[in-house]
Amino acid sequence: MPIKHSKMVDSVVSEKHINTFHLLERSSKVSWVGKANKSIALGFACPLVSDNLNLTNFEWGSEDTKESTPNSATVKYTDFLSTTASGKVEGVKGPGKLATPFERTKVAAYTIGAMTPCMRLYAFLGKEFPALLDANKDSRPYKKWIDNTRLRAAALQIEDLLDKLSVSLTGEELDVIEKLYHQATKLEIEFFLAQPLAQPAIVPLIRDPSLAANRLMLFSDFDLTCTVVDSSAILAEIAIVTAPRTDTSQSESQLARMSSAELRKTCDILSRQYTEEYEQCIESIMPAEKAEAFDYEALAKALQRLSNFEKRANSRVIESGVLKGLNLEDIKKAGERMILQDGCASFFKKLIKNEMVDVNVHVLSYCWCGDLIRSAFSSGDLQLLNVHTNELTFDESFSTVEIVEKMESPIDKAKTFDEILKNKEDDKRNLTIYIGDSIGDILCLLKADIGIVIGSSSSLRKVGSQFGVSFVELYPGLVKKQKEYSEGSSADWKGSSGILYTVSSWAEIHAFILGW
Repeated sequence: MPIKHSKMVDSVVSEKHINTFHLLERSSKVSWVGKANKSIALGFACPLVSDNLNLTNFEWGSEDTKESTPNSATVKYTDFLSTTASGKVEGVKGPGKLATPFERTKVAAYTIGAMTPCMRLYAFLGKEFPALLDANKDSRPYKKWIDNTRLRAAALQIEDLLDKLSVSLTGEELDVIEKLYHQATKLEIEFFLAQPLAQPAIVPLIRDPSLAANRLMLFSDFDLTCTVVDSSAILAEIAIVTAPRTDTSQSESQLARMSSAELRKTCDILSRQYTEEYEQCIESIMPAEKAEAFDYEALAKALQRLSNFEKRANSRVIESGVLKGLNLEDIKKAGERMILQDGCASFFKKLIKNEMVDVNVHVLSYCWCGDLIRSAFSSGDLQLLNVHTNELTFDESFSTVEIVEKMESPIDKAKTFDEILKNKEDDKRNLTIYIGDSIGDILCLLKADIGIVIGSSSSLRKVGSQFGVSFVELYPGLVKKQKEYSEGSSADWKGSSGILYTVSSWAEIHAFILGW
């Protein structure tokens, strides 16, 4: 465990956990549970009894063997396990004397559900660490634990046991296990965060002391970076659903509109045409040979052709009239109901509420209607986000055929990025982060001190790689930077390096920038 070892190895904690496991053993006298239950619980289930395990027989040295008082995070976790094993679960009626085998099995399932996240996490860490460590350094304090495969086998065993114990449970009881699982995961993370750091760390980014006197400028794309569905599809659907079914007379307050059938047909044609021409455009900007080194200028020049294509595509949408006559209230309601990527909204809320660092957040988007984005971020503190996008024009709450075109291409995004930073020139230094998912974001991603690619856009990686851009998974990239920092290199992040960091979810971004 990458923390100060002596804080983990204390008999007070061990005794409490053994008592917990004894409670579990007494509550689970089911023939096929007994041995496995005891073996897993007493042998592998929790890191806090590591002094009882051979696989965690680390070579601490004499100064690390003293007993110590467990910190509050440790006590909170052990109390949670003890309480669960005794059958006391919040919102669930106590089991009484555990008179029947079913009642004993249920309590055992609840307890194993509370223990499993800990096992899963340690097995995951044990699997991940070897690829990140120097194989030639045999003196590391956690070598025996990391090199031992028994922990991973035990994690599979306890998960299998949880599955077996859960077979006879009702849907409501399975919900209880899920709640306990999530609670245990949270407590495990809090346990890690409570440990003292033996060296300065580059994560979470927001705790960087140099940021306190400076400013964090965070930029993000919107469509498919923040959202699950592209905004253009939502606006098209609003148009089709609210359009008249036939060319019947419309009220004087409404602008004349196509029928829903005509709209659907027109949208399908526009969509097919865009997809075909986009793929052709991507092929046309690819250099014949892969660049030997990162070449931003050549990439920006090539993307001018993509920018021209995007502007032509937008002109076709305007000329088609598909966005004419949309009700502003319908757009706002659709925005409020938009499904954002898991963790996106909570990340922005926590970032804006932080009191450690001066933070500015800007959303740069190709979306045709800024009101849709502002409505999607209308809850709570998210109203403080700055939105830079195109705008539909309205006549008495109904959209006209015109769009105020502010953001149509990678070039437009890059110019807006530069303008925002220019307007923030003062005594503070700006640390810039850009989060995006597509080729339209690539110039901003590369301009930022830290460019984070979310998702797996094939065109972004295809074009970027051909111009010398390197795509590095965030986690290994952070480990490498931490090693360099520990060896004396600067912890500063510098843009224009041609390196972009990749993630699969907002949870990774949250952990990197904010921690827990």
